[in-house]
Amino acid sequence: MSAKTKEDLGCVHLGGDRHEFLVWAPRAENVQLRIVSPVERLIEMRREARGYHRVLVEGLEPGARYLYRLDDRDDRPDPASRLQPDVHGPSEIPDFHFDWHDAGWRGLPLAQYVLYELHVGTFTPEGTLDAIIPRLADLRDLGITSIELMPLAQFPGARNWGYDGVYPYAVHTAYGGPLALKRFVNACHQNQLAVTLDVVYNHVGPEGNYLSFFGPYFTDHYKTPWGDALNFDLQQSDEVRRFFIDNALYWVTEFRIDALRLDAVHAIIDSSALPFVEQLALAVHDRARELDRVIHVIAESDRNDSRITRDLEKGGWGLDASWNDDIHHAVHVLLTDEQTGYYADFGGVSRLATGLREGFIYSGQYSAYRRRSHGNSARDLPGERFVVFSQNHDQVGNRMLGERLSSLVSFESLKLAAGAILLSPFIPLLFMGEEYAEKAPFLYFVSHSDPGLIEAVRKGRAEEFRAFRWEGEPLDPQSEDTFARCKLHWDARDHGQHGVLRAFYKELLRLRREIPALAALDMQALRAIPQENCEVLVVRRPHERGEVVMAFHFGAESARASLPLSPGSWRKLLDSTEGRWLGSGSSAQPAIDANGQTTLVLSPKSFVIYAQS
Repeated sequence: MSAKTKEDLGCVHLGGDRHEFLVWAPRAENVQLRIVSPVERLIEMRREARGYHRVLVEGLEPGARYLYRLDDRDDRPDPASRLQPDVHGPSEIPDFHFDWHDAGWRGLPLAQYVLYELHVGTFTPEGTLDAIIPRLADLRDLGITSIELMPLAQFPGARNWGYDGVYPYAVHTAYGGPLALKRFVNACHQNQLAVTLDVVYNHVGPEGNYLSFFGPYFTDHYKTPWGDALNFDLQQSDEVRRFFIDNALYWVTEFRIDALRLDAVHAIIDSSALPFVEQLALAVHDRARELDRVIHVIAESDRNDSRITRDLEKGGWGLDASWNDDIHHAVHVLLTDEQTGYYADFGGVSRLATGLREGFIYSGQYSAYRRRSHGNSARDLPGERFVVFSQNHDQVGNRMLGERLSSLVSFESLKLAAGAILLSPFIPLLFMGEEYAEKAPFLYFVSHSDPGLIEAVRKGRAEEFRAFRWEGEPLDPQSEDTFARCKLHWDARDHGQHGVLRAFYKELLRLRREIPALAALDMQALRAIPQENCEVLVVRRPHERGEVVMAFHFGAESARASLPLSPGSWRKLLDSTEGRWLGSGSSAQPAIDANGQTTLVLSPKSFVIYAQS
């Protein structure tokens, strides 16, 4: 199946050596296609309605390079370039042909997702998509069901988180380009793994961004933390929307991506009656039906706005899920006692209890950090509408020294964090290496070429850290050494504590998958009972095939906790203090014949799980 049509932006392969080029350039009266290689030539393009320019060209093969010449002056790369070796240089026609071997793969229901977020450049020594493929079986064995790739769009240089992408359609050449992504997705599907891709539609990076030469892609009516906002609601915004919605469809169709994670939708400023994000989700879901596949759209938002994932018929935007920072913040504060910056709004097991019961912890209450009321209620939504985590690229990488949780808390606390997230009624996300307590930091890194921009990035990062009052100096984002420090020590996963923690994660994911009460993401049925006096949170997960009761102890001293076990036989599923998990030894009974309330003595930073026999 070909994903291309004559109405696709950029270079469309029509078969043989025929290609059609379509570009939106309303700011140019005339546009010429300049073929740079293999043979230089200049070809007039036909101007069409609403500022589009089109031409069909014969005699071109993959590897040919081209530019658009605007009004006989400016030569610029294709905004919809599919292959962009240099952000300032010519675009390249890629080889569009690929033989897929994932027949029968249709995707996974969202409730089955266990996400594994990774950065391609630091996940392996090679830093390529192809180099990840040999590790897929290991991740599947762990219990992962979807690999989430941080943004792949072409950015300047070879080192970047990906959020400075300037060619949304081009897979970065340092990662292997478009064919490498197809090989990766193909291999994931053969391993029964879905692929989630992080895409950025709230801004475009600063270096190599030539969109303004073509049309009004940006507006100065609004600002984002990263510069001018994209024009999604003013004059000629229909074509800007089309550019980015077509990009989303390109990923899910041409590359068979199973889910898109939309970065920072709270920074997409749009006053229109049909929000851009809603329109995009509608288009992706329509395409999924056309392809007979299951494709999800997941938002990142810090607004705690349930409308993002509420059904269309209930006045929502109809996205499938949203990241939930509240759960991360609550767990992080309980484990680290940090209360600077946005962590000031969190603390105590009651906060976490609220999050487990209601999705958001802040659903309209006053936030001291924000100095205003924050959020709205998500109490009626199913648990699969929330993606939760104890670590991710932001929460690690936006620390001044990029410390992972493994560098901040004890081994017992790492197990406790895993239990709190993986046994929640939400979609869990792991950040690469988390499962074996990776020690390498995840720092912010770039490889810009503009000295002024480099210095601005350095100053901007330092400014961001002030609210947290961290000591020390941030590492230079431009330094290649900063990037090198972030490479994973993958081989450590089988040794000592690292291997035990990985086995612990694997067991938790097995329980989540196989125990009906844990597999059902039923937030409404869940009961979370905080015992603040001893820093214990008791969680009940009722199910018609047997209830599960868990006790999470976040305190530094042993505590007596009351478990509300209904009359009958109960068996212990897991205790984080057991010797096989390098704990101090479990005092919890392997089986309990309950007759109501049962009291347990819990070790510091531990948890235990019981299920009805």
